[in-house]
Amino acid sequence: MPVRSATAIWEGNLREGKGSMKLGSGAFEGEFSHATRFGDTPGTNPEELIGAAHAGCFSMFLSALLSKAGHVPTSINTSAKVHLGDGPKITLIELTTEAEVPGIDEQSFLQHAEEAKEGCPVSQALAATEIKLVAKLR
Repeated sequence: MPVRSATAIWEGNLREGKGSMKLGSGAFEGEFSHATRFGDTPGTNPEELIGAAHAGCFSMFLSALLSKAGHVPTSINTSAKVHLGDGPKITLIELTTEAEVPGIDEQSFLQHAEEAKEGCPVSQALAATEIKLVAKLR
């Protein structure tokens, strides 16, 4: 299996410092700071990238499960809200997904969605964090 990489550089102290993160593929590079992580200043942060990774992984895993069961999805749209609490600590991830899957009933869809939440590699890596799922079939 492939090994993926990313890099981060941080300069200065926590409050006034700044940094940048870059994906090994070069597909993304973004600046971050105390204000982008703990405040509302525009920019990226590690939690946002974890959310993107989780939403992408979940969507792909759900697609694989549905396809294996004979229900190839037309689309799966997933968002992830990563909550950063005191400590600081990631305390909760809320996955919300909406999918268009021809020929499947809602109960079967929800079962596959729950299986994807538990089984996708990013969910497994984040198993110490509470993960909630809201899944809707279009």
